[in-house]
Amino acid sequence: MTRVSSEIADKPVDANGAAHAAAVGQIADVNDYFALLKPRVMSLVIFTALVGLMVAPGTIHPWLGMVALLCIALGAGASGSLNMWYDADIDREMKRTSRRPIPRGTLNPGDALAFGLILAIGSVLMMGVLVNWVAAALLALTIGFYVFVYTMWLKRRTPQNIVIGGAAGAFPPMVGWAAVTGSVSLESLSLFLIIFMWTPPHFWALSLFRSDDYARAGVPMLPVVAGADETRKQILIYSLLLAPISLLPYFLQFAGVPYLIVALLSSTGFVLGAIKVFRTREGEAADRAAKELFKFSLLYLFLLFATLLVESLAGLSHTTLPWL
Repeated sequence: MTRVSSEIADKPVDANGAAHAAAVGQIADVNDYFALLKPRVMSLVIFTALVGLMVAPGTIHPWLGMVALLCIALGAGASGSLNMWYDADIDREMKRTSRRPIPRGTLNPGDALAFGLILAIGSVLMMGVLVNWVAAALLALTIGFYVFVYTMWLKRRTPQNIVIGGAAGAFPPMVGWAAVTGSVSLESLSLFLIIFMWTPPHFWALSLFRSDDYARAGVPMLPVVAGADETRKQILIYSLLLAPISLLPYFLQFAGVPYLIVALLSSTGFVLGAIKVFRTREGEAADRAAKELFKFSLLYLFLLFATLLVESLAGLSHTTLPWL
């Protein structure tokens, strides 16, 4: 397993990346900096934060709401940029990430570091000054957790990297909630728990059909360390745990009957997909089952949070069944 020093001078990829950039004569453009933001990840962060902001009790001025979402987006971009700076050496070894700006040689690692730091500091300060400092503190915690706990500590050292590190991706709805209320509550924690429990089976499904990539880069993802069968078992366990957790918004009374129905149906589909992955262990069929679950997991999270958003807009978030 490869290890990288925390000192910039000791990171060989910096020298390699800079030398490659000089050799090919390429200059970073707007697209390279945009890629540092991990826009696909950012879109999910913004969406879940928007839902947290919309379902929170109370009101926020629309302009302040947009400012809060902008700060969250910039904070997510900062996390992505700092992650790509630190992980450039392993990104070069993985097919999925080898075309990122630093391993491709179109962006100097130092520029990515500076860009990430500016976004991180700027987003937190803007959130604190213009919205509130509780939301700013949660945003700072999100960035710090992703960069220091997940990227620098867990990712290269333990197969539990996704389990613990997944907390970073679960904070955005709490930040959105805090932007409105200035507080943390059981309701916002339930949104955190949904994403936190969703993250391991989502990424383990990906790692099942990308295990060679992770092994080549020395990243101890669960299939690399414990094997595919153990990973399938853990996917099923976490999927079964996620199902009742997905119902918390209804039982905490900030989601209504439409959400309850969607959560029950989509969680059933998730568990059935996990069972299929658990049972299908050989050849192309196994890879296909893992890919199907990975894709469905994205739809699953979207359905849950989109239903919360629609309920909030339509005034259906307090509808209940008489026997529940």
